[in-house]
Amino acid sequence: MKNAAYSIVLFASIAAAFVAGSWSRERTTADAAAPRASNILYYVDPMHPGYKSDKPGIAPDCGMQLEPVYDKGPAQAGPPPAGALAVSRVQQQRLGIRVSRVEEQSGVRAVRLFGRVAADETRIYRINVGVDGFIRQLSDATTGSHVDKDEWLATFSSPEARQPIQAYLVSLDVLDRAEKAGDNSTQLGLARAGEQQTMDRLLTLGMSAVQLAEIQKVRQVPPNINVTAPGAGFIVARNVSTGQKIEKGTELYRIADLSKVWIHASAFGIDGDGIRPGMYATVVLPGRNRSVRARVSDILPQFDAVSQSLQIRLETDNPVFVLRPDMFVDVELHRPDPPAVTVPADAIVDTGLLKIVFVEVGDDLFEPRQVETGWRSSGRVAIGKGLRPGERIAVSGTFLLDSERRMRLTPAEIGTGQ
Repeated sequence: MKNAAYSIVLFASIAAAFVAGSWSRERTTADAAAPRASNILYYVDPMHPGYKSDKPGIAPDCGMQLEPVYDKGPAQAGPPPAGALAVSRVQQQRLGIRVSRVEEQSGVRAVRLFGRVAADETRIYRINVGVDGFIRQLSDATTGSHVDKDEWLATFSSPEARQPIQAYLVSLDVLDRAEKAGDNSTQLGLARAGEQQTMDRLLTLGMSAVQLAEIQKVRQVPPNINVTAPGAGFIVARNVSTGQKIEKGTELYRIADLSKVWIHASAFGIDGDGIRPGMYATVVLPGRNRSVRARVSDILPQFDAVSQSLQIRLETDNPVFVLRPDMFVDVELHRPDPPAVTVPADAIVDTGLLKIVFVEVGDDLFEPRQVETGWRSSGRVAIGKGLRPGERIAVSGTFLLDSERRMRLTPAEIGTGQ
């Protein structure tokens, strides 16, 4: 009996010593973790820092242990700023709150525009005739065919063209005699001017330079006039057929040289600011996994009233004709942005009416502050008003901070959409 009683007393003594040791270690750890010479101001809910209690205990909403908030000493003297949220370091770690410094920087912003390919107006050739006649022959080239410079397209006849051709032959003979006779410069100049005048008249009728050279060589009146391509390109319009009667001024063909093309892009709002002629852009063909380099050639004075967009023209080489008129493309420009105070985009809470960031105004204190935003680039946002370089703000966990801020709003403030 005595042995049993002795065993019970011994076991109780060991258990008491173990509990005392454990309590002593926890106390030592807590004392080491807490700042020295600091007093506990109050206790807060780790999930909702707005809840305060004068005594330790259990949070009523989440069932977690209330955490103490310590007095940090003279640096924290005085009341915290109005609306400031107290969040301890432990709470910040649990809530994923990370703090970063506000910076002033300039950058290059990617501007993406919607564009449409168009033929270069300076590389469009219209083939007209300056005399009435009939189409005798046509080449196999049709709309969409690619033709080379001086390639034969059509032949037409016109009785009205014989007299101008004969006048050209006469002018050639006069020029030859003047050169052989060694006439003075005045007479030789008059002969050359006459030859040039008759040649220009034939070009106006629709005769090609190739045929003029042939006439100058053989010195004979051809039965018909040949029409050739004035430049290489694609036939975008063909308005004649064999045997057709044509009248003076008729457009026979229209040819577009697509080795260089224009791209008309629409810039909306502030996207057009800072875009200047000479800037380079990347043009991407949707669904084709191809891109080309283009240069801004002009900022057009036209403004699209329907889409409220500024019209920008770009030029690009198109040697393999991958770009065709009326094709839609994506245009990406990189334009410089002016220096500005910037913050990560995740640091901004947009309520719909307000844009808010949480500024660290003291140890474990965050002040919700309204800001005005500007350009966005590479995940950062320019702040036009509300922040200064060097201030520290929360860049993650802002949703939880904003939830706590909203819990403190009065009914009148909730009605304003803050």
